[in-house]
Amino acid sequence: MPTQGHSLIDIQSSPDTRGIALQKVGVKDVTVPLNIVQKDGHSQMVSAKVTMSVDLPATEKGTHLSRFIIQLAENSRSKAFCYNLKDILQDTVDRLGSQNAFIKIDFPYFIERKSPVSEMLAPMAYNCSFSASLMNGQYDFALGLDVPITTLCPCSKAISKYGAHNQRASIEAQLRLDTQADHEVLWIEDLVASLEECGSCPVYPILKREDEKYVTERAYENPKFVEDVIRESIKLFQSLPTIVGYEIKVEAFESIHGHNAWAYQKENM
Repeated sequence: MPTQGHSLIDIQSSPDTRGIALQKVGVKDVTVPLNIVQKDGHSQMVSAKVTMSVDLPATEKGTHLSRFIIQLAENSRSKAFCYNLKDILQDTVDRLGSQNAFIKIDFPYFIERKSPVSEMLAPMAYNCSFSASLMNGQYDFALGLDVPITTLCPCSKAISKYGAHNQRASIEAQLRLDTQADHEVLWIEDLVASLEECGSCPVYPILKREDEKYVTERAYENPKFVEDVIRESIKLFQSLPTIVGYEIKVEAFESIHGHNAWAYQKENM
């Protein structure tokens, strides 16, 4: 029979004597519905996977994991998420009694895409993430996005009589944003469109025959190595004052080689 009228022991709040402070302790891959703010001012609900953590002093045995889940449940019902997650992290610090708090939100973000000639509409999902930290009062934020593109090999085009090999590729970027200064918001929709221009051609969710002709010819007229794609992407980042750091990977899933082509660059991350 359950006991009545007795307080339950809180083992997590008991002291620890090993003298080892921990940098991050928390919950990982919590699946929760969240509202993400769109460029048009509305929000879309996504199925997000969230990781939250705090630092743990050497004197404490454990943290209170249920408080993360309670906080996520409350914010899932009441908040639309964008780049300023400082208030959420401050709430985490207050609830857990910590100095530092961290959050990462991974989610598919849907953009309505129009095919280039037939103009048929269909949603396309882009894997995105919000990563933020509040460390001793200092807030830091990074936006992650993975943009599929088409690349066509300049070398193949130069040496072949009939066409050139092409393939799907991806631009995977983590962008550290200056959220304190008075900069224009960098919307996911605009960044996707700008990064697509760094490839040979965008990837579309639906193509009719006239669209397929268009994308084939556009890629042929715009050949790009992964080196070209990453340099064009870096030029884009350098032109946007809101971006104060970046990590970028470009990978072409080669269609005629047994390996992929890959390029990487990192700055101020």
